[in-house]
Amino acid sequence: MDSESKKSAVSDVGAWAMNVISSVGIIMANKQLMSSNGYAFCFATTLTGFHFAVTALVGLVSNATGLSVSKHVPMWELLWFSVVANMSITGMNFSLMLNSVGFYQISKLSMIPVVCILEWILHNKQYSREVKSSVLLVVIGVGVCTVTDVKVNAKGFICACIAVLSTSLQQITIGSLQKKYSIGSFELLSRTAPIQALSLLVVGPFVDYCLNGKFITTYKMSTGAILFVILSCSLAVFCNFSQYLCIGRFSAVSFQVLGHMKTVCVLTLGWLLFDSELTFKNIMGMIIAVAGMVVYSWAVEAEKSASAKAIPPMKNSLTEEEIRLLKEGVQSAPVKDVELGESKG
Repeated sequence: MDSESKKSAVSDVGAWAMNVISSVGIIMANKQLMSSNGYAFCFATTLTGFHFAVTALVGLVSNATGLSVSKHVPMWELLWFSVVANMSITGMNFSLMLNSVGFYQISKLSMIPVVCILEWILHNKQYSREVKSSVLLVVIGVGVCTVTDVKVNAKGFICACIAVLSTSLQQITIGSLQKKYSIGSFELLSRTAPIQALSLLVVGPFVDYCLNGKFITTYKMSTGAILFVILSCSLAVFCNFSQYLCIGRFSAVSFQVLGHMKTVCVLTLGWLLFDSELTFKNIMGMIIAVAGMVVYSWAVEAEKSASAKAIPPMKNSLTEEEIRLLKEGVQSAPVKDVELGESKG
């Protein structure tokens, strides 16, 4: 049992490390690709379509070579999930365009309580006082280090609400589908990625035109831009896979809480690589957020331990005496006619 729990813990850490590294890497790659000082590729929604197209291709190759198995999930559930996921992507892009950076960050922070409320409504999930306190600590910490000016307008507020609700619902649905159909992270991703890729590549250019007034056909691709698009798409495969993997292993709430570690990493790397300003307020916020994450991890483990103690241990094997009594019982028991309910012989 100890070796199994250690292997599980190592797998959990590996899945989480993959998500953090790939997410931070893709943010850094996209920053270089999209910034005016980089390659000014300002087509975020279409780029996300490229991400899912490459992910779908990897899934297709994996299924064809037998590395993974395609499991059945009803098409209506895949379509429902894809609509919610695409609303999340589009909503986030519009929210960032219409709102100030401060309000955008606040809307992202609100995902944690929204996920908690949705899980309570949909799955009747309860949270301990320690978990609630640690979540609040994480929200405060990330808020301190990221939120600056806060300006709200009606359109931006509506887009932010749609983005938060759809993103929260998407992350809960990932975990629900995996449990409902006993499907692995990569298998589920390979089923949803083609639908998302097709819809985003069709709708994406028009969404990007609404965001920046330019069609992707007017962009002049350079060798450097192509290389960074390839890098972004490659990292997206790991990012998408690890997201499904983490939510399948943990929960949507845990994914959101620990996900703010990426915010801390992005701020730190931005300071190291892009000469971004790192103030005392940023540092204090990061310390509070990390402390909240540590407390959250402790609270979740405490809940698991309490649940394990509440369930009586089951026997893994029978004693010789129990086996003997069981055999005697089988031999002496009358054989019944299943249909008639009468004893034979």
